Amino acid sequence: MLTFTIRRTILAIPTLLFISLAIFLLLQLAPGDPMAQVPLTVPAEVKQQMREALGLGAPWYVQYWKWLVQMFWIEPKVAIDALFGTSLYQDELRVISWQTRSPVMDIVMQRIPQTLWVVGVAYVVAIIIALPIGIYSAYRQYSMFDNAGTFFSMIGFSIPPYFTGPLLIVIFAVNMPQDSFWWFPSTYDTTHKVVDWDSFGVQVRQMFLPVMVLALQITAQLNRFMRSSVLDNLNQDYVRTARAKGLPERVVLLLHVLRNSMIPVVTVIALQIPNIFGGAIITEVIFKVNGIGQLLITALFANDLPMVMTLTFIFAALIVIFNIIADVLYGLLDPRIRYE
Repeated sequence: MLTFTIRRTILAIPTLLFISLAIFLLLQLAPGDPMAQVPLTVPAEVKQQMREALGLGAPWYVQYWKWLVQMFWIEPKVAIDALFGTSLYQDELRVISWQTRSPVMDIVMQRIPQTLWVVGVAYVVAIIIALPIGIYSAYRQYSMFDNAGTFFSMIGFSIPPYFTGPLLIVIFAVNMPQDSFWWFPSTYDTTHKVVDWDSFGVQVRQMFLPVMVLALQITAQLNRFMRSSVLDNLNQDYVRTARAKGLPERVVLLLHVLRNSMIPVVTVIALQIPNIFGGAIITEVIFKVNGIGQLLITALFANDLPMVMTLTFIFAALIVIFNIIADVLYGLLDPRIRYE
């Protein structure tokens, strides 16, 4: 397993390099000019100097190499200095946002906690809700509970976040009076700090709507996977053998069936984590969460190619990393699988 993990990690390096090159070339073909927002009163020679300062005058391969050096050599040194108090970084040129004229990774690190709060809580809520429902639906197949779970799962599958988000805002923020227990704010205040129980309650209330939008979609997916996996294992010979030995039904279900059913579900959970960051882009825009999703949308509108390049690469890297994690988890959970 260790050899497989090392080999997959090494193979991920050229994969990420190819992905970064593809993203860079696609962004080079994108229309727009970062100098378009510069006032018309600025002389042409000053605009040319600004272009050179931004690195726009160099060929594409020079720009790409400069980005690679900045991203994989300079930025790690900055991160090590911040974590351990060293002095590896020597005022070298970092990846600079065209829009804010500040280092891209500094802005990303400021926004990531907001995204992780919303996405992380949504995923935990979805797992807590989806797994028990999926298990009980499979155990009571075709019952009223199973049919209701299937119905709501289809709703979660079918309705996208850009519909459920405004719908929840209308129901809980617009139509509800503000003094009602069921009223929740429609915007997320990223400046709010939790210092006591009252401020913690405010944080929970402002997270409720965006978390529910994301959790609805994740719950629908995990519920169906869990139900299908449990149904497959309930019909296996080892379950009939365990029942024939006189084991209690609870022991058969929780100890034998659940353990084997979790193998594909855990893999799905690991693979779905990067996808939820994509869903968070829409949710963050709807609820005005200052996370990396809203940052990407803002950068796209401003034609901030260094910011778009970096964020897109981060999303791609998450997919590659969690694919490796899913393969490793699958091998650890299923003793029948051995990676040579």
